[in-house]
Amino acid sequence: MPVRVPRLLGQVGVEVALARVLPAVVRHARPCPGRYLVTSEASERGRAAPRADYPDRHRRPSVTDATGAPTAADGGPPAPPEEVLLEIEAVAVDLARIAGERIMETLTREIAVEYKDQGEDGRPPSNPVSEVDHAVEQFLRERVGERFPDHGIIGEEIDTHPDRDDAFVWAVDPVDGTTNFINGFPLYAVSIGVLHHGLPVVGAIWCSTGHTLRPGVYHARRGGELCFDGEAMPSGRPATGVTRKLGAGPAGSPGRFRGWDIRVTGSAAIECAFVAAGIFQYAVFTAPSIWDVAGGVCLSQAAGLSVMTNGPRGVEDFRRFEAPREVTDDREPSVRDWRQFIAMGSEEATGGIGEMMSRRRNRVMFRVRRVLWRFAARFLISR
Repeated sequence: MPVRVPRLLGQVGVEVALARVLPAVVRHARPCPGRYLVTSEASERGRAAPRADYPDRHRRPSVTDATGAPTAADGGPPAPPEEVLLEIEAVAVDLARIAGERIMETLTREIAVEYKDQGEDGRPPSNPVSEVDHAVEQFLRERVGERFPDHGIIGEEIDTHPDRDDAFVWAVDPVDGTTNFINGFPLYAVSIGVLHHGLPVVGAIWCSTGHTLRPGVYHARRGGELCFDGEAMPSGRPATGVTRKLGAGPAGSPGRFRGWDIRVTGSAAIECAFVAAGIFQYAVFTAPSIWDVAGGVCLSQAAGLSVMTNGPRGVEDFRRFEAPREVTDDREPSVRDWRQFIAMGSEEATGGIGEMMSRRRNRVMFRVRRVLWRFAARFLISR
């Protein structure tokens, strides 16, 4: 039998009613991503009241100016001077290139492989790591420490956390695509991203192959242009009559989706670099680690592409890498603990992804709120 909901007084909204009945639930809930707040007065008129605090578009306005420098709307420290970024970019490119050469030197010899996650309940182990991963990361850490002793560094294979006072933090993945590498599948990368107070300011990704069918380093600095081995990059391959373009999706993605052909390469850094180079129109990552995408975010921004992530009201422009509020371990969170949905690519592609995710989130939130509302109504009637 349907439940009759008692009319609430004045401008008291659904959230207020639930707050009186289910304070614990509402206190920990995020703001509703919808554009409208249903109130008793508005419902009498047969429509919902628009939320004044919600923008017309699903994305927030850009927080960078024409040069790529952050504006005051970003709320954080500005990017460092150009000459500082030039020096850091040159070092990052050199280190990525040398690391790639060291990886290629191991292709003809036997290497030792271990697994970080041992299989349980008869399942095979996953997440491999090779001796090459460890050696390359150690090399990168030593070289960065020698050149920039006051910079922090985080990497996939060595569990260290940067100090809170570190203005610059290097996020490195020595071999992104280890499963490909150890099996001889020639798609893997060395990813280097440099952050300044969480802001991606330099990216350098060595790829085992690229748009020229040879190894090389895609690189950029904030406010600069995207380059490949020191030369400015063209924006994608010129072609006419292409109706279905490529996108990169997470593992398990379908081969086709709403006008896009989807590829899964096994290397997040490769996918980031290929998006910046115009090979892929977009890439979506559900919960990557910071070393997977830090360099790629800088490359995509330098190429003039959009980078989106989850925000309080749904999908919005990416701003900075920040530490989460809490972690399961008994310690203070750091930027190493960042794991969050992120998408990068053309305005058309990321706009569609953002709208699709917002619709899905709205549907889920609507169902949750409908259940809570019915519970609240039953509680109020029973009283």
